[in-house]
Amino acid sequence: MAGLWRAYQALMTKYPWTVQIVTAGSLVGVGDVISQQLIERRGLAHHNVRRTAKMMSIGFFFVGPVIGTWYKVLDRLVVGGTKSAAMKKMLVDQLCFAPGFLGAFLSISGALNGLTVEENIGKLKRVSSLQFLWPPVQIANFYFIPLHHRLAVVQVVAVGWNSYLTWKANKM
Repeated sequence: MAGLWRAYQALMTKYPWTVQIVTAGSLVGVGDVISQQLIERRGLAHHNVRRTAKMMSIGFFFVGPVIGTWYKVLDRLVVGGTKSAAMKKMLVDQLCFAPGFLGAFLSISGALNGLTVEENIGKLKRVSSLQFLWPPVQIANFYFIPLHHRLAVVQVVAVGWNSYLTWKANKM
């Protein structure tokens, strides 16, 4: 396990953008697999591989690049590593970025699943009630974690969130 972590660190140092995007896409995919297998109890024979591929593509082409870029912008907007700076980053993140990001995520997944605008709005209303998870995660993330590891930390925590979100996003 230590060898895997060292290899990840080396790759992160050499190719930070690529590793962040691949990590995000992979973990969104893991969230969908968990959703299908543990929450929906589909079993391997009924696993929807196309759905997992769609969710991974959203992770690779939307989640990874958007959140990775956002963290860089946020680090320039709120400078410092103090508790106060971490709190400010969390507030800006949760009040300014998260609602639009969640709406865009659900809209993209809804569009890929052929949902109407009204159906997407209904999903957004149901999912937004669980946003309470993120403030404590983000405070810790902004205070303790270096910028180039923040996306990975959020994605590891987000495996559970992604499982819930992909279940909600794909629940017809």
